[in-house]
Amino acid sequence: MSDETVPVMVHILGKEYRIACKRGEENALLESSRYLDEQMREVKQRGSVIGTDRIAVLVALHMATELLKHKGALTERRSDALSQRLRAMQRKIEGAIEEAKPYI
Repeated sequence: MSDETVPVMVHILGKEYRIACKRGEENALLESSRYLDEQMREVKQRGSVIGTDRIAVLVALHMATELLKHKGALTERRSDALSQRLRAMQRKIEGAIEEAKPYI
């Protein structure tokens, strides 16, 4: 994939933004912008936050919290899997040492 960028028009809260995007990643950008637009519209409809900037910050904080939560869960699963593999390797090494003791 090339590092060439292409302009992509996205719509968020009724405003149009022209975003430079790597060629081939346009659909991911459009999907992300639709998700962001949906989240911002939900906050705006609740009426508890006034101002586009404040809505954007609130949504960004919520999305960052969710991202970090998922990242932590993924790291924990990887850590558990690694611990299990290390314990299995340790058992194999200990077994091999026990088998080799008569010859040492």
